[in-house]
Amino acid sequence: MTICFFSAQYLPTPGGVERYTWNMARRARKAGHCSIVVTSALPGLPAHETDADGIEIFRLPVWPVMKGRFPVLRFGASHRAAVQMLFGRSIDLCVIQTRMYVESVWAAFAAAKRQIPAVVIDHSTGYMPMGGGALGLAGRMYEHLACALIRSRHPRFYGVSLASCRWLATFGIRPEGTMPNAIDPEALAAELAQPAAHSLTRQALCPHGEKLVVFVGRMIPEKGICELAEAVQAMPDVVLAAAGDGPLLEELRTRFAGETRIRLTGPLSHGDIVRLLGQADCYCLPTRYAEGLPTTLLEAAGCGCPILCTPTAGTEELLPGDSAVFLPDTVPETICTGLHRVLDDPVSARARADRARENALAHFTWDAVFDKLIQKL
Repeated sequence: MTICFFSAQYLPTPGGVERYTWNMARRARKAGHCSIVVTSALPGLPAHETDADGIEIFRLPVWPVMKGRFPVLRFGASHRAAVQMLFGRSIDLCVIQTRMYVESVWAAFAAAKRQIPAVVIDHSTGYMPMGGGALGLAGRMYEHLACALIRSRHPRFYGVSLASCRWLATFGIRPEGTMPNAIDPEALAAELAQPAAHSLTRQALCPHGEKLVVFVGRMIPEKGICELAEAVQAMPDVVLAAAGDGPLLEELRTRFAGETRIRLTGPLSHGDIVRLLGQADCYCLPTRYAEGLPTTLLEAAGCGCPILCTPTAGTEELLPGDSAVFLPDTVPETICTGLHRVLDDPVSARARADRARENALAHFTWDAVFDKLIQKL
């Protein structure tokens, strides 16, 4: 079987959807199938290649709208040549990541035209963050139009979480179930077995025996990184290691320039992130973003790291019962209280982390998710 994954953004661009696509494509290869990824062109990368995992990649020409966060297909001779080569393959299934990109709409029409079965997997629980006013209204109107166009081609819809499935009803879409984000337990174990870079060891980060809190994510207001840093600043025996890039990074570096307990590492490799989680006393994600099922929560659970987070999408499945501490809001005082609850009672924190890890390994592995996808065909 040949499976074609359409993902408007893909590695090396960091992000949950990008890693979801990569892991599903790798899992398809592991099962003996051919994997193709169709994504957006990036400077310095070839328009067509087969990577080290045996995944064939097509990078279509785009306009990098919103600094590349919303790539828009650029139709023309190069696009036509790539499409002719792509659909020269005998494709058995198209998997379209998310329901809002121009590429998603185009992929739904391209699959329907060629009578290839298509599945749309949505990763959000809200509109794209476009702000208020006319721009926000235009963004919401575009999303409804994009969803209507995709829906007209009759693909099968899934969400990465129950919350994502509920959100799809906003667009008149009735999903068939969930295709959750997941982890690779063997890969996590292999990364954890490697030594951490010297600057990311617990000794280097917490030289005076402080507790270590980790945040991983895009540095944007909706992720709650500013409020988390303020909370940690008020806790003299706690160090925050925050990994990620984004528009707030330089502002935060300036704001906390004199605070040695706020460590802003910038973007890190996946292995460095996993080893950071493996050393942490708490992973904190005070997000207000329209998450689908945050990859970092899955990896924190898979690493056995105690979790403090808002009840965002996916937590009802990933962190049931007493598997984590949840924040009722994201003001610094509330985050501070939550951190004390986790850090001041390590025995209870460890018990919650063990329950979260057990659930993640039982239900949220790439093998299980890929098998679910194949069984639905």
